[in-house]
Amino acid sequence: MEIPISRIQAAASEIMHRAAIDIPEDYRTGIEAARKTETGALPCFVLKAMVDNWDAATQDRRPMCADSGLPRYYVKMGNNARLESGFVGVERALRIATAKATHDIPLRPNRVHPLWRTDHNNNVGINAPEIEWSFEPDADWIEITTVHKGGLFGTDYRMLFPGDGIDGIKRFVLDGLIAYGKRGLACQPAIVGIGIGGSKDTCMQLGKQAACLRVVGDRHPDEKIAELEDELKELGNSIGMGAMGYVGSSMVVDCHIEVGYTHTGGMPVSIHTFCLSSRRCTARIYADGRIEYRTNPEWFTPYMRREDVEWQTEALA
Repeated sequence: MEIPISRIQAAASEIMHRAAIDIPEDYRTGIEAARKTETGALPCFVLKAMVDNWDAATQDRRPMCADSGLPRYYVKMGNNARLESGFVGVERALRIATAKATHDIPLRPNRVHPLWRTDHNNNVGINAPEIEWSFEPDADWIEITTVHKGGLFGTDYRMLFPGDGIDGIKRFVLDGLIAYGKRGLACQPAIVGIGIGGSKDTCMQLGKQAACLRVVGDRHPDEKIAELEDELKELGNSIGMGAMGYVGSSMVVDCHIEVGYTHTGGMPVSIHTFCLSSRRCTARIYADGRIEYRTNPEWFTPYMRREDVEWQTEALA
């Protein structure tokens, strides 16, 4: 049975609304935990104002932040799913949903041509919105996640060398967080995502996905990476900065790391901050038209992180 394209568009429109207005419960829980440990007067004021703003947004059904960032999509395809109109139909449905949501919610139309500053007033244009794809075996559904992530600051990249080691990663992350806090570039407290490895472009993708597609409290299945996540979170909250860069201890709500095999001569690292309006929502659409909504994207499945060496298996067959 084919998944109707009309249901995909309806789901995309709905998650755009939910992401813009309702804060994910895991992030809210993280902020409530930060309020219990933060001692700075100004950061405490900011944290309370954040929670009050979320409550008002939910009650009034208005966007929680005036800056809607750059809405984007992450699409996970079940290997057994069949789509009406195929992948091109999905892409078109997501573009239509973006334009419609920009008008209906409304969202601020942030997308402009980089050179001519042409603005279509709907967050749609050349290569916009971004759509990233992944796949899942033994599934017959399509899953769509929207993330409203800022597109200006709070992101950095550095090519380290293997000899820089874990200490080099820590130094780079702390340098970035201090710079963001001093210059007001990240709207913290933030979920910090770190990508390690891959080529430069995949390193940046991994870091953004780590920030935007994992929930507060989630830990990497590799125990040593999980330990590094905890350590970097603690380090980030020990630099003397709190909410919005004021003196305090609530810089980082959580830290997530994702890795990819890289060139033997390098160790690329990226850092991304998912700001205090951590906007995401996921819809899973089944062939019978059912739609399930949630705020945990479950993007990093065991299949996504697999480390098997398939050519060896094929050679032995």
